Amino acid sequence: MAPLDTLSHAADDRRAHDGTESDTEARVARLAARLAARLNGADARAAIAGARAEFGDRLALVSSFGAESAVLLHLAASVDPTIPVLFIDTGKLFPATLRYRDTLVARFGLTDVRTLTPAAEDLAADDPSGALWLRDTDACCDIRKVRPLARALAGFDAWISGRKRFQASSRSDIPLVEADGPRVKINPLADWDPGDLRAHARAEGLPPHPLVAKGYPSIGCMPCTTPVADGEDPRAGRWRGQEKVECGIHVALPQENEQGAGI
Repeated sequence: MAPLDTLSHAADDRRAHDGTESDTEARVARLAARLAARLNGADARAAIAGARAEFGDRLALVSSFGAESAVLLHLAASVDPTIPVLFIDTGKLFPATLRYRDTLVARFGLTDVRTLTPAAEDLAADDPSGALWLRDTDACCDIRKVRPLARALAGFDAWISGRKRFQASSRSDIPLVEADGPRVKINPLADWDPGDLRAHARAEGLPPHPLVAKGYPSIGCMPCTTPVADGEDPRAGRWRGQEKVECGIHVALPQENEQGAGI
């Protein structure tokens, strides 16, 4: 793959420019379009490598260390195990997820895993009892996921997501590269299906999340995640019985700017 030198000038210009939010978003959109064209046809590992070459230490990978996380983390580690990995510990995760995180970090030799937690002042103000999820799951996700990630991503120009089109109807048109408000988002596994994930995990001997065998194909916080029956959408167990389908980190984020650019 050719070097991404032409894109670097755009990224430097974006970082240096002190313009309006709309100016920034327009430049990010142009950068994302050029990067998407450059990576057209690239496989997942090459897409990660291209993003790392373009953004350097201004690129982060966001991982839940959930049911399908091992594949993306393995690919990223094979490119560069020093890529910053942002992990949101909401304080409501399954203990098995925390143990799985430690297993994968050691297995892949990841050297820069940053655990993000809710701000103490946010919890004191809005969820002092820890039971906010019972009455307002959107507000709970905002405090425990969206805000911590927004603070962490403020130091980056681009981030890698593990989203895939097959996961839910709301994700069916995910592109490889997209403009995401003031930064670029790369989705290396966008076109992977469950068979691709299983094949890669089997070929590389990747350890599965222990809850997958118990019927959890998508794993979030313990209070808001239930097992999924055969034939159900893989994310059917997330916020079951509600219209909610995303925690908020992949949708519009009002805190980011007045236009509500997603993080």
